[in-house]
Amino acid sequence: MDSFSRISIDQAQAFITQSNPVILDVRDAQAFQTAAIAGAVHLSNDNIQRFLADTARDQPLLVYCYHGNSSQSAAQFLIEQGFDQVLSIEGGFEAWRQVYPIS
Repeated sequence: MDSFSRISIDQAQAFITQSNPVILDVRDAQAFQTAAIAGAVHLSNDNIQRFLADTARDQPLLVYCYHGNSSQSAAQFLIEQGFDQVLSIEGGFEAWRQVYPIS
């Protein structure tokens, strides 16, 4: 795959259930600490090199940000780093929490 895919929040939910991806939150640290999709890992400039070194390239990745814009850049970057399957959630965390409330 040479580009990432954008998927809806319903498709993302199904992808989580079926593929057990690493869920990556690329919002700022404070937003991540306040609320995040269950099981998400905060990905930032501080830990990206460790993530790249420690994660198998065939591991599916699901990336989100606030509204689905920044996650597209992050997803493309991860594709360029050799990951096979990278998906970005359309509408980001804000769309997700409207359908799947965060407790």
